Amino acid sequence: MLIMLRPVAGDDEPLLLRIYASTREQELAFVPWSDQQKDAFAAMQFAAQSAHYAQHYAGLSAVVVLIDGEAAGRLLVARWAEEIRIVDITLLPEFRGRGAGGELLAALIGEATVAGKRLSIHVERNNRALGLYERLGFRPVGETAVYLKMERDPAGATVIR
Repeated sequence: MLIMLRPVAGDDEPLLLRIYASTREQELAFVPWSDQQKDAFAAMQFAAQSAHYAQHYAGLSAVVVLIDGEAAGRLLVARWAEEIRIVDITLLPEFRGRGAGGELLAALIGEATVAGKRLSIHVERNNRALGLYERLGFRPVGETAVYLKMERDPAGATVIR
């Protein structure tokens, strides 16, 4: 499996919306809406998320993940003086469970370790990748009703705050 990254381009909007919508499929499956209504809702939520990221993460690195030449997901990363934040890492369903997410995380762990920075991510409590983050040394350091903030320090040890 060959994983490559390329910067998000202006014509990627439909792809990025499809990637985002894939993260909402399970919850929307139980909503008694038409497919058109679900698509409109996902588009509205994607626009709100994009606006939030633009407001709160200046200089955000946004790349499309390619697996064997196929657009497979997106990776959004904020890099600050003391921390690297994984803002979003999403693979389309057909690319999940094949190890690509772990490889992307390993590359970010390597970058953070070399730079001597914490690596962090906010994860929904029901995210099936939670176990992967824990296996890779991320530990909860904060929480809200929906999200866990997880961090991995540069040496891979547990962060205590």
